[in-house]
Amino acid sequence: MLSIDRISEGYLILITGLLIVFSALLILVLFFKYGLPLLLYSYKIITKKRVIKIGKQPKKSNEEFTGEIAAAISTAVHLYLNENHDNENAVLTIRQARKLYSPWSSKIYGTHNRL
Repeated sequence: MLSIDRISEGYLILITGLLIVFSALLILVLFFKYGLPLLLYSYKIITKKRVIKIGKQPKKSNEEFTGEIAAAISTAVHLYLNENHDNENAVLTIRQARKLYSPWSSKIYGTHNRL
């Protein structure tokens, strides 16, 4: 049987961990440098057919929606958000509860080994 002492086993674990960490970092760097631009370019090609030009569409205005309606809606939202619902008394009353001693709930008996 081959026995490996603890120091060489520690070095083996150290080297394995460093290899895992640095290889993961290298993979991430390669992905962000080369893979991500490739994915973005392919996404751009795929979605190029569905481009909608916003500037050339005629602007439509709703003649029924006036400034008076917008003011009424904003006033209602403002009143709803600033409404004080419950004005409660801010006085706290703390009373000490009387606790009866019970050996069943005492933790000191569980902390010491009495053998």
